[in-house]
Amino acid sequence: METITPDPRRWWALAALVASMLTLGFDLTILNVALPTMAADLDAGTGAQQWMADAYVVVFAALMLPAGLLGDRFGRRRMLIAGLAVFLAGSLVGALAGDVDAVIAARALMGVGGALVTPLALSVLPTLFAPDERTKAVGIVSAASALGLPLGPIIGGWLLNHFWWGSVFLVNVPMAAIGIAACVFLLPETRDPSSPTVDALSTALTVTGLGALVYAIIEAPARGWGDPLVLGMLAGSVVLIAGLVLRERRVRHPMLDMTLLTHRGFLFNTIAATLVNFVLSGLLFVLPPFLQAVLGHDALGTGVRLLPMMGGLLVASRLAPKVVTRFGARATVSAGLVVLAFAGLLGSRTTADSGYGFVALWLSLTGFGFGLSLIPAMNGGLSALPRDRAGSGSGLLMTMRQVGGAIGIALLGSLLASTFRDRLDVTGLPARAADTAQESVVAAHQVAQRTGSADLLASANSAYVHGMGVVLLVCGIAALVAALLAAAFLPSTPRPTETPTDPDMAAEEAHA
Repeated sequence: METITPDPRRWWALAALVASMLTLGFDLTILNVALPTMAADLDAGTGAQQWMADAYVVVFAALMLPAGLLGDRFGRRRMLIAGLAVFLAGSLVGALAGDVDAVIAARALMGVGGALVTPLALSVLPTLFAPDERTKAVGIVSAASALGLPLGPIIGGWLLNHFWWGSVFLVNVPMAAIGIAACVFLLPETRDPSSPTVDALSTALTVTGLGALVYAIIEAPARGWGDPLVLGMLAGSVVLIAGLVLRERRVRHPMLDMTLLTHRGFLFNTIAATLVNFVLSGLLFVLPPFLQAVLGHDALGTGVRLLPMMGGLLVASRLAPKVVTRFGARATVSAGLVVLAFAGLLGSRTTADSGYGFVALWLSLTGFGFGLSLIPAMNGGLSALPRDRAGSGSGLLMTMRQVGGAIGIALLGSLLASTFRDRLDVTGLPARAADTAQESVVAAHQVAQRTGSADLLASANSAYVHGMGVVLLVCGIAALVAALLAAAFLPSTPRPTETPTDPDMAAEEAHA
């Protein structure tokens, strides 16, 4: 029987992966703090600001699947280093950019780097850690990635108080350099020599199909779901992805092994992780405007007040392996989703007068439910894969999570915007000022300050909190549905202490 010989450097290697994921975690939230300053300096309209933030997401989601295959084929350490180098280069371009187009190009380049790093950082774990240690390793890497969410606004707010907006890009450079050095000296090389040759047509279908899908769901809240461009992109994505599936099923050595989806453990753990990301994206989307506009905190203060979520996540990351050992992965994932559902339903009771203490309570529950459900789901999905398909499998898993998050932002953001517009009282305002106020709660506050309207200010706060409550209610219901699906369909996996050391046997058990 084949056994995994523990690499004596595996925990140092995990530190290299943590440095890499922490760097990417910063970038998910740090730019949002700088957008108002950048808009003024670069004369960027609303659409340009949106794409400065979203160019990263489009490229990131579209390239993760090919990135997993490249790691399998050419070496995961090599591709990790290449991804961090591309991310570093994109950060330098962003720091030195003088116009909107350069910033958007820099963000897209950073998305290429992020797409290489994210799936490969996870695909390395099954080759480094035996099943009894893997849950802990997945938890540490997931916590490192999530740590950047609250740290991004904190670091970004501090930088903007002391330096120019380009510093939010420049801060990535030393972090990426540390990650590169750590990978070079600490991370062993792993690859799958039998991995299929990179198929240019399949890669193009993957990139354009997922790119069109993500583009459509990003543009839909602003343009409307009935907009011809949005409908065309959605239809195009369906055709392109269908073409990819048909091609991959016919070729002798497919780039994307569709049989991965026949592994019950991989399929339903991926679905669970995707739904968790959908819910979490909605929670994180509605909070910053509430903390900044309604409660009146600055960017730095907002970042600090997101820390209870991180606290809950850290507690869950320590408890999750023990809970899985005691009760099994299916019960743990289901319980985490129930906690996440309760957090959303509790958050929907927030009012403009609730204060931060109540928000901190349900925010900490959010982090706890997120960690308790996502970490075992990620580990279960990876454990269900044969080791030689770790790169492509983790690429698919991470792509689904990213697309789930993008759909969550698009759908829940559209729900929030429409609810806010319907509830906002713009009686007595000129038509142009009314249209501006209805764009967002921040815009409504600006109009209220210019016109000196206390009624508009109160109405904006009330309308936003109502919209946030509706979004959180939907998040809670979605998490509850996900919990029921997890309890019904996740496979009964062996407890870590009982898991066979042979990875192929572990995959067979997860498939059972």
